Amino acid sequence: MPIARFVTDSSLDFVARRLRFLGYDVAGFGSARLEELFEAAARDGRVLLTLSARHPRRFGSVAVLRVPRGEPAIAVREVAARFEPADPPFSRCPECNSPLQIRHPIEARGEVPGRVLRSYTEFRYCPLEGKWYWNGTHVERIRRWLESALGRPLAAPGTARKPGEAGPGAAIEP
Repeated sequence: MPIARFVTDSSLDFVARRLRFLGYDVAGFGSARLEELFEAAARDGRVLLTLSARHPRRFGSVAVLRVPRGEPAIAVREVAARFEPADPPFSRCPECNSPLQIRHPIEARGEVPGRVLRSYTEFRYCPLEGKWYWNGTHVERIRRWLESALGRPLAAPGTARKPGEAGPGAAIEP
């Protein structure tokens, strides 16, 4: 399966966040018009994720994946069935799509609660959002949702996906 990068607007924010949890590169463009999304997809070599059936002729070369309205699990499953993620699960910021940096717990001192600092050994940091993430209590719920949507289990944290590629990191919890 090919690796793809995506672009979408705020109407698919929930789907975009779930895809980022899986390691997909999904750029979000807020309340952009459909034509602006097509322009961004063409310019950046991305696949457009949309609810719209419209596909302007002048953007005929832009790949489009239309996903069903109100069915985020089906949308995630369709993307995963057609494309490989660009990165390991839980390695992208769910808010802004930036790659997360693995940081030493001492760097999170003063930024995360002390009980969290004492309980976890791996932290991830989003340099654009200034947010810290760790493998916290809600991770299992997110994992179950993703596994249910995909119809298969996710790789266990620390399990390598492919030879020479980093395994999935800590799950996300702000």
